[in-house]
Amino acid sequence: MQELKKWNLLQSKLVLNHPWCQVRQDEILLPSGKIIDDYFVHIKPEVAIILAITTNQEIVFVRQYRHAVEDFFIELPAGSFDPNQESAEVAAKRELQEETGYTAKEIKKVVTLYDRPSKDTNQLHLFLAEDVTKTSEQELDITEEIEVILIPVESVLEKILQGEICVAGSVAALFLGLNLSR
Repeated sequence: MQELKKWNLLQSKLVLNHPWCQVRQDEILLPSGKIIDDYFVHIKPEVAIILAITTNQEIVFVRQYRHAVEDFFIELPAGSFDPNQESAEVAAKRELQEETGYTAKEIKKVVTLYDRPSKDTNQLHLFLAEDVTKTSEQELDITEEIEVILIPVESVLEKILQGEICVAGSVAALFLGLNLSR
């Protein structure tokens, strides 16, 4: 079996530096000897996703508009965070409460995944919360208009297969988290 080799970073520069979007342009020497001078990397914040299940065995989802693809999506509560300012667990609890008004006494870390490691730097931190309860109203950001939807656990797989739930991070969290909650 051939040994795989890492790429060699020759030079890197930030070509877009905006609070909402950072892009780095790398010059890379490939193991083959070829140089690529325009390999673009998106520097993205970490993301916390929470699979919240009520005592009635319903999953708390949010439905919201996603401008990049100009459509509405059903997904799990989630949000970005800076690991230098808060932990992934604190971010997950905060996002659940802000987006839905539900709170969790305890949450369990399920796993950390990479979103798209070929071009993005961020990780997805997946959490499971059981017996969540509605304790407040939503506290939405200016860009958020969110509908809270409760879906019975037993209906989720069908909704994934029908394409009603199709955001990759949410689907991963559902399959992994529901396996742990049993």
